[in-house]
Amino acid sequence: MAPTLAATLDRVSRRHVELLTRAGCSICEKVYARLAELAGELDFELSTIDVDAEAAAGNTAPRAEYGDRLPVILLDGREHSYWDVDEPRLRADLAHG
Repeated sequence: MAPTLAATLDRVSRRHVELLTRAGCSICEKVYARLAELAGELDFELSTIDVDAEAAAGNTAPRAEYGDRLPVILLDGREHSYWDVDEPRLRADLAHG
């Protein structure tokens, strides 16, 4: 069954937060947990990218650019913050974007 127009528009209009991370990064795990809570509250899509796995698969760009300051949070593909969730800024950017 094809998705309804409303479901398609909802997916398109939802903001996307991406967390760049790596295995064994305890700070990354804490940031992900907080982002998951916020995703439920603020209705954004949340995904992760393991920069080391990407590099092993041939895409070295994320690790080269962001690997020294993980975790990095991208909002709609643009760098938003790193090392921690800048929650006031994220809330404001999601509300006005």
